[in-house]
Amino acid sequence: MLFFGVLRDLIGQSADSLNLPEHATLNDVLAHYEKRVPCLGNLSTTIAMSINQEYAKPETKLHAGDEVALLPPVSGGSSALDSSVDRIDCAKIVREKIDTSALLQKIKCPADGAAVVFEGVVRDNSRGRPTIFLDYEAYEEMAIKQMSSLIEQALSQFPVRQAAIVHRLGRLQVGETSVVVVVASAHRADAFDACRWLIDSLKRTVPIWKKEYFRDGAMWAPGQPFPAEIESPRKQPSAKPASK
Repeated sequence: MLFFGVLRDLIGQSADSLNLPEHATLNDVLAHYEKRVPCLGNLSTTIAMSINQEYAKPETKLHAGDEVALLPPVSGGSSALDSSVDRIDCAKIVREKIDTSALLQKIKCPADGAAVVFEGVVRDNSRGRPTIFLDYEAYEEMAIKQMSSLIEQALSQFPVRQAAIVHRLGRLQVGETSVVVVVASAHRADAFDACRWLIDSLKRTVPIWKKEYFRDGAMWAPGQPFPAEIESPRKQPSAKPASK
């Protein structure tokens, strides 16, 4: 079992081992931890779960040795991939400052008429409070898989030649770059469309979280709801219609 972000804080640990009966499902996992941390039940419709670094539905059966993770809504590794951005799976997670100019130069080629760059930057305020710094963490292996999948989808859905995503983890100061998306294409409109789709999808589906620090405390960024295809472990029963 792996826990991230606010769920790690609630459960009080980042990893655990769990023995369940044969034919157990993800719902049984959640039920186990709801008994241990009752307030977890209030979050059960907003979190997702994964098995072996792939999103999974609540009725999915478990097998011995499965790696299961509880994932709060995402806000938004050493990389297991080759550092070259010539590959189709140009997804990296780093802990050092991102060199946007170097990434752009690696992506561009003479056939491109446009190269669009998005930089996510740490701003000095959040929800009306001055921000001191941010801490980013990720389920790294799964994050890289999801980022690579998004790039592959973008290359198939949009008429663009190449794309890359680099996300930084660890402590970031105000003004530093947390994520860069680069898209190269023959035409600017296609590059803009693909770039926006990539960053919007990343913020909803890639398991990366940020904790915001203020002078009077700290809190995990609430994140965006998971897409419908990433089903929450449990749905609250619908209210019965009022009798006439």
